Amino acid sequence: MTACALSDALHQKGLSSRELMLATLDQIDRLNPSFNAVVSLQDREGLLAQAAARDAQLARGESMGWLHGMPIAVKDLANAAGLPTTLGSPLMKNFVPQDDSVMVARMKAAGAIVIGKTNTPEFGLGSHSFNEVFGATGNAYDASKTAGGSSGGAAVALALRMVPVADGSDFMGSLRNPAGWNNVFGMRPSQGRVPYYPAQDVWVSQLGTDGPMARTVSDLAMLLSVQAGYCAQTPLSIAESGARFASDLRTDVKGRRIGWLANLNGYLPMEAGILDACENGLRRLEGLGCAVTPTALGTAPEGVWQTWLAWRRVLVASRLSPFFLQAKNRALIKPEAQWEYDQAQGMSAPEFLSASVQRSAFYQHMLSLFERHDVLALPVAQVWPFPKDWRWPQEIVTPQGTVAMDTYHRWMEVVIYATLAGLPSISVPVGFNAQGLPMGMQLIGKPQGDFELLQLAKAYEDTIGDWLSVRPAALA
Repeated sequence: MTACALSDALHQKGLSSRELMLATLDQIDRLNPSFNAVVSLQDREGLLAQAAARDAQLARGESMGWLHGMPIAVKDLANAAGLPTTLGSPLMKNFVPQDDSVMVARMKAAGAIVIGKTNTPEFGLGSHSFNEVFGATGNAYDASKTAGGSSGGAAVALALRMVPVADGSDFMGSLRNPAGWNNVFGMRPSQGRVPYYPAQDVWVSQLGTDGPMARTVSDLAMLLSVQAGYCAQTPLSIAESGARFASDLRTDVKGRRIGWLANLNGYLPMEAGILDACENGLRRLEGLGCAVTPTALGTAPEGVWQTWLAWRRVLVASRLSPFFLQAKNRALIKPEAQWEYDQAQGMSAPEFLSASVQRSAFYQHMLSLFERHDVLALPVAQVWPFPKDWRWPQEIVTPQGTVAMDTYHRWMEVVIYATLAGLPSISVPVGFNAQGLPMGMQLIGKPQGDFELLQLAKAYEDTIGDWLSVRPAALA
């Protein structure tokens, strides 16, 4: 059942929260040992007692909201009071916060029951969900392959029906890449749409943002309606209520102008079949009357990458710096995180401000693209899901040749454009390769155009039932 259908069934008393909790925990018991998506799972009897309490509320005519009585598992980068927030790090494996993050508090206030956490890479770094605390998460369609990340556990739990909806966060494609690789929908909302708190720096921290993931666009929009809305602790949060996202998404999208950026005229190396898969998806949009036009980025992408690196170094290093205060900790921090921290040492304030000016110029340039297009489209990844025992792809084999990766995250470059410009972006499925592995495509909307983007994604969803109906073999 979709999350919307579950919510209706719970509120109409055709299904009890206790029954749903039992089914959820049984599904996790059956599948999670093979995929390792859900971690820090809470005590069964305690969760069933919470579900019974939700049922008692509904019996009295009291509903907390759309998520009333539904189980959720929170990404292990977000605080949920009383549950470990390990960040996938041995240094944090015993940390139990006493307070919820803003996003988690809102989901709880809408009636959700937090059953545990979803797995993530250490400190959320890299689009491959493995760490020394819980191990690696396997792809829903092939457990020997990566789930993506950093919301990899969330995407797999969702695809395998262990949870009805999932939360995640996105800095460098972390809601988009794993959604694409697990045949679900994942949305990075507009910068400020979902308040990101607690945060060390509320002024510049929003390159990373929380957001929703779901198996249907309607489910995703409803979860966003719960997560979104102004928060005084985050002064750059958008002052619009999330209620709009609970509105009917159905509309005629005929005439929508879509700029297809593809591989940026050959700049982005991509494995064979990815562009073809996305172009199959774009043909579905053309069938709805959308106008799809091949489009150039129109600015030097290498310069955008260098701007991205400067911002990422500063923001990631500042987040990691407390862990490096004691020299003995370095041995317990993965090499990629050490590299991120070391890269930022010695960067001057003028250098960072220069990168900020360059980012501002890039944003203005993106606005010029939206004078000619309503939406921009890009693949959600440059490679198909790779073996789970890799740390990261060292190279990309393209039809034109092999391209070595000069950083541990260069193979994820395709996702930086929406993030750097603070734009809403949704990952939508575009089918499978010959090995049965899924791929997704990013649809990038105008500034604060989240609702219009969801409308387009909903119309697109109605054309791809053949892809969405391909269930992971583990569900057979």
